[in-house]
Amino acid sequence: MTTNSDDQISSSVGIDDAVAQFETYEDYLDSQITATDLFYLEVHHILYSLPEHFKDEEIARQLVELGYRGSGETLKREEFNSRKKALAEAMLAKEQQKNALSSFGLKITCPFLQALAEREGSNRTGQMSTIIFIRDKNSRGQEISGYIDYAHRLKSEDFTVYFKEKKKLLPRTGDLRYIVKQCV
Repeated sequence: MTTNSDDQISSSVGIDDAVAQFETYEDYLDSQITATDLFYLEVHHILYSLPEHFKDEEIARQLVELGYRGSGETLKREEFNSRKKALAEAMLAKEQQKNALSSFGLKITCPFLQALAEREGSNRTGQMSTIIFIRDKNSRGQEISGYIDYAHRLKSEDFTVYFKEKKKLLPRTGDLRYIVKQCV
């Protein structure tokens, strides 16, 4: 058995899906009108000889908006528009966060990291593709080297720790190429 708050949550999710699915409020209302509804409105027009300027679709929309027809909770126009605006703002914020620069506002002194910071924006947006070759030694004295796809790594991890020099950028097994050699 679901609680009242569970019903409200699922109802809210359904409403938000409807807001995302329909471009206009009229499209949202039309989605709740059935062919049977329009049939009865047409019969009503014929029986009562209503003037032609009364459109069946508009009357059906008004009935849905007033809550006399349709399934579940019907949004009012103002609420639909405000949720549509909030959804657009949330999508924009998510896109901006996705493209936010990890190096923004940081004082970077290492020339290698400065070069990465200069290329970060272009790699995030897909305007540039950078392959980084790194050759270093691990704690066991083994030489590790590899090619890193900078754009892919920017998507998969936070580079702030590298730009702040808290962590060393090294190749991983999931990079384009990863080699470990025993030094003699």
